[in-house]
Amino acid sequence: MTANGFLAPYACHPDQSRGRRFAEAESETRSPFQRDRDRIIHSEAFRKLKYKTQVFVYHEGDNYRTRLTHSLEVSQIARSACRVLRLNEDLAEALALAHDLGHTPFGHAGEDVLQEMTAAVGGFDHNAQSLRIVTKLERRYYEFEGLNLTWETLEGLVKHNGPLTGFTGAKPLPLAIQNYAQKEDLELASYASAEAQIAALADDIAYNNHDIDDGLRAGLFSIDDLKDVPLVGPVFAEVKREHPDIDPSLHIHESVRRLIGLMVVDLLDETKRRMAEANPQSPDEIRALGRPIASFSEEMRANDRALKRFLFEHMYRHYKVNRMTSKARRVVKDLYGLLVSEPQCLPPEWQKLCDGPQGQATARAVADYIAGMTDRFALDEHRRLFDLYDKP
Repeated sequence: MTANGFLAPYACHPDQSRGRRFAEAESETRSPFQRDRDRIIHSEAFRKLKYKTQVFVYHEGDNYRTRLTHSLEVSQIARSACRVLRLNEDLAEALALAHDLGHTPFGHAGEDVLQEMTAAVGGFDHNAQSLRIVTKLERRYYEFEGLNLTWETLEGLVKHNGPLTGFTGAKPLPLAIQNYAQKEDLELASYASAEAQIAALADDIAYNNHDIDDGLRAGLFSIDDLKDVPLVGPVFAEVKREHPDIDPSLHIHESVRRLIGLMVVDLLDETKRRMAEANPQSPDEIRALGRPIASFSEEMRANDRALKRFLFEHMYRHYKVNRMTSKARRVVKDLYGLLVSEPQCLPPEWQKLCDGPQGQATARAVADYIAGMTDRFALDEHRRLFDLYDKP
């Protein structure tokens, strides 16, 4: 358990948690945030991340990241940063491990299809789906639906990218967040805790760098292609100068390791600067600042944008990835169309949630069912439902 004496005044102290929606006796051995982390790890949705991919579908190779390994990498970075900043590592870890629970099979391709297909009944958003999973869809306790996580974990899960209301240009709230906000106020117009902000930036660091690694190993682009990318190109060149005979695999590993280190140090330096400037004395003061307390420097933000542009052009829109994305979209669209029209093809426990062909409840149940699939299960289910020679 994290000692409160170590935590800064602006950290989320476990003994000052706003608690859970459904009252429970506290654990004798774990803080509330450690308990949240454990409930997330033991959830069905977390286990499924093993076979959910971000860019590659599962059969492309065993060495590429999945959403599970990505979540673990985010957790490691978030914990390390929070330790330096005297923030609550356990809360950051819980948020890092939960942030991808709502993702569909086949990454954003699957989400885009579900958003398109469910537009008339409230749409689909993976952040909102994460909230829906931990507050409703997980069924592990007799007393309540969901995992009954603390207010701070739910707040961070919903607002880790910033406020959702109260500013010009705010997008309409996803339906799942609207529905939950009627039960519990997550203060959607404010920023989340510093721990949630750190977890969000740790996600950026892990995502960008492991996509460099995976993209190079998959042959979607070369080290030479990276030479003009700010920060990235110079780091790869530096490693090559220091070790002219380095094995290509080690060249990638060493360069990515250094890039992660540089981004983490920049995040810590800029966040410390902002902390010193704002001098917050509580988590609520951080929430009320009206701007992020955790951030990269302006130079690193520019580097981050340049890398994202490179990856978008050379990886996410590579023709090989486009082909897999096209297949993935067809699989999800086929599954959704058939199951909404013929909900009797759903497993019995899911049929109970439906209100007949094309019904609103049916549409939501089918979206939940598909969103919970792994890449492998979605492909298998598609074959079972559409291949006349396959057993149902």
